[in-house]
Amino acid sequence: MSIRLEKIDYIYEPDTAFPVHATDHVSLTIHDGEFIGLIGHTGSGKSTLIQHLNGLIRPTSGKIYYNDKDIYGDGFSMKELRSKVGLVFQYPEHQLFESDILSDVCFGPKNLGLPKEEVERRAKHALALVGMDESFYGLSPFELSGGQKRRVAIAGVLAMEPEVLILDEPTAGLDPKGRDEILNQVKKLHEENQMTIILVSHSMEDVARFASRLIVMDHGKVQFDGTPTEVFRHYKELETMGLAAPQVTYLMHALKEKGWDVNLDAITVSQAKEEILRVIKKK
Repeated sequence: MSIRLEKIDYIYEPDTAFPVHATDHVSLTIHDGEFIGLIGHTGSGKSTLIQHLNGLIRPTSGKIYYNDKDIYGDGFSMKELRSKVGLVFQYPEHQLFESDILSDVCFGPKNLGLPKEEVERRAKHALALVGMDESFYGLSPFELSGGQKRRVAIAGVLAMEPEVLILDEPTAGLDPKGRDEILNQVKKLHEENQMTIILVSHSMEDVARFASRLIVMDHGKVQFDGTPTEVFRHYKELETMGLAAPQVTYLMHALKEKGWDVNLDAITVSQAKEEILRVIKKK
């Protein structure tokens, strides 16, 4: 499985005197099983970009391929694409509307026209994947905490059995405990189900900790595409885009300036801890 974008342009208000290029000649390949972090300041084009991946919006120009098939070609099933490339919007709990949790998660597979038994099997399996057992089935979504609502919304997409899961700021508005719960569940889905994950986030700490590939958007263009370690070496350039590196990056540079022989590629708390202990023991 792969998603390939070739020179994708998306222009808002193209026939006016002030067209806006939300994406500008973006070319990318998303490979099977990757965990990608997608970052950029507000208005950089990242949310527009992800809506292209399952055909929610159509590019002004360019091509999009899913498994080497043009998604706008003759005979291509957009309905099947959207069942295989699942998108969870920011604040997805606003999309919860059924009277109980199980019914809400059943909504997607039910619309695929599946038998009732298969619909319920998928819904229960999806809820189990996000750590919610049968004691939650009959509860109203509005009885849940913010983090639990977020997990139900994610389960609703997982019940479609996607191959790719796209999450647009899934931890926005959550406290640290709720954020960790959501991200650990996403990590588990990636590791145990070999699911391709695309995580849109403003948290440099989160993408440093979880993503193996980082894509940086700015003014509709891909500015950096590499491992988090490679990308955060360019922290000065990121600052000019209104972004930053993880706080650990600045700490390691400060220690280096003080004469500590630390590895500046440490970008997570655990990596920094190991580096600092290594230097202390060496001294």
